[in-house]
Parts: sequence; structure tokens; C-alpha cells
Amino acid sequence: MAQRRRRRRRRGRVSPLRRLGRGLYSMLVVFSAIVVGLWLGYKMVSREPDMAQPPARPNAPVVTDDPSTGDVDESQQGLQRRDATWTFLLAAEDQVSGSTDTIMVCTYDTVNQRIGLVSLPRDTLVDREGWKFHKLNEVYAAGNLYPEVGGAPLLMDVVGEILGIPIDHYVMVDTKIFVEVVDAVGGVDFNVPVYMNYDAPDQDLHIHYQPGMQHLTGKQALEVVRCRKNSDGPGEYPNNIYDAYPDADIGRTRTQQEMVKTIARKVLSNPQKMNSYIEIFSRCVKTDLELGNLLWFGPLALQFDFGDLETATLPGDGNKNFEGAQWVYELDIEASLEIINRCLNPYTTPVTADMVRMPRGEDR
Repeated sequence: MAQRRRRRRRRGRVSPLRRLGRGLYSMLVVFSAIVVGLWLGYKMVSREPDMAQPPARPNAPVVTDDPSTGDVDESQQGLQRRDATWTFLLAAEDQVSGSTDTIMVCTYDTVNQRIGLVSLPRDTLVDREGWKFHKLNEVYAAGNLYPEVGGAPLLMDVVGEILGIPIDHYVMVDTKIFVEVVDAVGGVDFNVPVYMNYDAPDQDLHIHYQPGMQHLTGKQALEVVRCRKNSDGPGEYPNNIYDAYPDADIGRTRTQQEMVKTIARKVLSNPQKMNSYIEIFSRCVKTDLELGNLLWFGPLALQFDFGDLETATLPGDGNKNFEGAQWVYELDIEASLEIINRCLNPYTTPVTADMVRMPRGEDR
């Protein structure tokens, strides 16, 4: 009898190793359930972004598709979008004037993981019937005067017409984002391309840098991308007395592109700071992208190799006048088309001259 009781006690006793195994198994089940729940939640919330319709061709009759009459919109015939390829307007609002001091268009081919980033010079010539502005950087402020139009949607339309492609979404950036994001990642190493020496006491703006590689805080990064002119006369370039760059604003545009690449590379290499990025983004960015769209792009962006990012600036002549507007930037149509088709075109067929709206200026 005593032996049977001892055997029952031995059978009921669980060894420490078995208890550990059961604990680990329970933890694995709970962890798996959490992962599955998060994945299902992500799939439910994330949503593929919409795509815009092509802009009307400048020389084509605008006819709306009408099944009852058989009329079709001739401006959109033969245009087919590449799979999973989106276009974005990226712009930064000038802190003083309310205009857009930086205007870029980005095309993201998520299938081939390629991104093209092209800058449009701020003084790019615009000719739109019924509007008095003739420089691209004036469009956003003009649109904001009419709530039914809106600055960002109008700028998207105008840029799309210039380039001959649809702009799917916009991202309007408060320049404070440079400061906060760069500080969040501990600063960036950046090659300042030119001598910078500019003071504007009325804006509390003081920019003083020697060219060369240096570590920049957020405030310094913003100063570098803002600098366009020097306060001390000829600086390095006696032919452009007050310009910091030998090619004036085009040079600053290149610096802005390089800074965007540098910051983006640093941000994506620090995904553990995602909560900080989201909080900064929510305060400093206006966009028509929804949270679900951003979640949809997130995993794709983390896979992106910045060696596949191509940047360019649309070429032209900034010494033109147009209907009273001075120093407008007339785009070089042929050279611009080459860049548009190489970096931005979301179609399966080339953008052609009859699809873009690039008016001609007058010699000064």
C-alpha cells in the first residue's frame, strides 16, 4: 500500500525541466497570437493609395467620357499606368512669404523599388488662363486665397500640367520638420557644397558655413538648405555677386535634394525611432495620404536601397520675362522631357511634347 502511494506521488510530480518547457510553449503561443493579431490588424488598416487621372493635354479637346454618346476624353487615350507606381508632390512652405520655396516631384515604382526625385525651380514659368501669377512658387499662396480651390490641390494640378503626368498625392512640409527629424536621429553628416555667409536680422537668420563635410544639427541642416545668397558681396563667385552658388537657385536645389536623401537614409536606418517620426510627421506635415496609405508604404520603404534613387532638376533659362513678370524660368522642353521620362513618368509609354505645358518667355 505504501509503495503504491509513493508511485502515485512520483507520477504527479512535474520536473523543473518539464515546467520550463510548458512555460516556454505557453509564451510561444501567446507571442504567436500577438504577431498574428498585429499582422491581421495591419492588413485591415493598411490601404493601397489611390491614383489620379491624367491631366488634360494642352492641345487636346477636353471631352468627358460619356457612354450615352460615345464621346471619350481624347486627352487620356492610349495612356496606361505602370503597376504599383505612384507620384507625389513634395513642397516646403516658405516661412516668410507663404509661397513654396521648395517644389519637388517624386515617383515611386514599388515593383522595381526605384524612386525618381526631380526639382522644379521656384521661378518656373506658369501661364494659366484667369490667373495673375506667372511663377510656380506663387501658385500655393494663390490657391490658399480661395478655400474652394486650396493651395496644395492647385499646385498639384499646375505641376501635373507642366510635367504632363498625374500627381497622385501631396506632402506639404513645415520646414520645422528638418530641425526635429534631424535632431531625433542625432544629427547628420553632410558635405556643405559652398561658402555660406548670410544674415537677415529681421528673420533672426544667421548662416555661416565653410564648404566641406561636417556634422549638422537640425537647426544647421535647415540653415544650409535655406541659404541662397551671401551678404558679403561676391563671395566665391564674382560673376554672381550675391548668389551663394555659381548657378544660383539651381545649386541650392541640388543641396536640398542631397539633404533630403541624407535625412531619409538616416531615418530609415533608425526604425526603432518610428514613434518619434510619427509624432513629428503628424505636427509638421500636411498630406492627403491617409494613415492606412502610410502603413501600406512602410514595409516597402524599409526595403529601399538609396543607390536606386535618382535625382535631377529641370533645366531651363532663368533670364526671361513674361507679361510683366521678371526673371521667370523658362523650361527647356526637350531636355526636361528626357528627365521626366527617365525619372518621373508613371506611364508605360513616353511623355511627349504635346502632353506638357511649358510656355515660352520673352528675352530680357
